[in-house]
Amino acid sequence: MRRVVITGMGIWSCLGQDLQTVTDSLRQGRSGIIFDPQRIEYGLQSGLVGNVRRPDLKPLLPRKFRTTMSEDSEYAYMAARQAFEHAHVQKDDLIQQNDVGILWGNDSGASTVVEGHTIMEQSHDSFMLGPARIFQGGASSAVMNMCTIFNLRGCGITTAAGCASSSHAIGLAMMLIQTGKQEMVLVGGSSEIHPMMSAAFDATNVLSIRNNDPIHASRPFDRDRDGMVFSGGAAALVLEEYEHAVARGATILAEVCGYGFSSNGIEEISMPSADAEYIAMKRAIEDAGLQPSDIDYVNAHATSTVTGDIEEAKALTRLFAGTKGPMISSTKSMTGHENWMAGASEAVYSILMMQNNFVAPNINLEHKIDEAKDLNIVTETVYSPINTVLSNSSGMGGTNSALVFKKI
Repeated sequence: MRRVVITGMGIWSCLGQDLQTVTDSLRQGRSGIIFDPQRIEYGLQSGLVGNVRRPDLKPLLPRKFRTTMSEDSEYAYMAARQAFEHAHVQKDDLIQQNDVGILWGNDSGASTVVEGHTIMEQSHDSFMLGPARIFQGGASSAVMNMCTIFNLRGCGITTAAGCASSSHAIGLAMMLIQTGKQEMVLVGGSSEIHPMMSAAFDATNVLSIRNNDPIHASRPFDRDRDGMVFSGGAAALVLEEYEHAVARGATILAEVCGYGFSSNGIEEISMPSADAEYIAMKRAIEDAGLQPSDIDYVNAHATSTVTGDIEEAKALTRLFAGTKGPMISSTKSMTGHENWMAGASEAVYSILMMQNNFVAPNINLEHKIDEAKDLNIVTETVYSPINTVLSNSSGMGGTNSALVFKKI
C-alpha cells in the first residue's frame, strides 16, 4: 500500500490567517471568539461567533473568478493558495501536469440562497439573480471554483457529512492515493459564518448564550458548558504519495496513516453515540497499524455541547482503558465549532503542534465532567515531542470520522 504524506498546509481561521499566527495562538491558548451584536438584532439567542475576516480578493483574482464565489469559496481559496505555496506547487507545472485532484468538505450555501431569495421577493424576476449565482449556492461551490482557479484536472469531489465533512475528505483522499488513483490531492474544508447558518443551530438550543463573556463561552468537557460557539473559515492540506513527494524534493510535514469511520445507527438523528465514536477511532488506529498506547495526543471533537462531550468522553475512556493515556485537548475551546472545516482545521492545528513540540490547552476547563475524570485533558500548554496524533470528528445525523497522523 502506497504511503500518503502532507507536503503543504493553509489556514484562514479565527486564530489567524497564516500558519505562524495560528501556531502562536495555539501556543498561547488565545481565543478567537467574539460577540457580534448584529446576530442578536437578526434574531439569534447567541451573538457569539469566531472572528473570521472576510478576505479581499480583488488584488488576487480577476472579476470573472470572484463573481462565482460564495463566502466559503473565498475562505477556501485563501487556504488553498497558502497550501500550494507551502508545498512549493506552482500552477503552471505540477497542477497542470499531474492531474491533481480536490476533495473538499462543505455542507451548506445558506448566505447565497438567502440573498437570492431576497432578490426574487423584491424583483420577481429571475434574471435579476445573474448567471453566477448557480455556482455560489451549493455545497460544491468551493470545489467548482477551486478546480477552475487552480486548473485542477483530477477528481473534483465535495464531501457533505455535517461537521465531519472535511475529516472524511482527508480520509477518502488518502485512500485514493493509497490505491494509485491519484498522486496529489488538495483536501480541506470551508464553512461560512452567515447568521442564517447559525439560525438553524440556534433554534435547537445547542449554541452558547454567554454573550457577555465570549472568550470563556466555549467550554469543552467543562461541567458548566451551555453549548457550542458558531465559527468557520477554511483549512487546506496538500496530500501526496510519498515517493512522488521525495522525487520532487518536497518537505514532508507528516504522514496520514490511519482513517476510520462509522455511523451511529440510532433512531434519534441528533444524538451522538459513544459506541460509534469508539468504533471510528479504533478503526483509524488499527488502519495505521498502531495500538491505542502509541497515540501521544488526541485532538478531540468536543464542541462544548451538553450531550456530545459526554459521549465522546465515554468513547475516549473506553479506547484508552488500560494504557497510560494520551494528552487530550479540544482546540474548539479557542476557535468555537468551525463546522464543515473542523476536521481539516484540526488536522492543521495538530500538525503545527507536532512540528513545534507542544500541545495546545483545552482552555476554560474549570470543573471536568465526571465522564472525563480518567482522561488527561491538558488545560495549559505542554511542551513535549508529539509523534502520533489521533483527530476525532463527528457530524450531526450520526457520521463519525477519525484520522491518525504521524511524524516522519
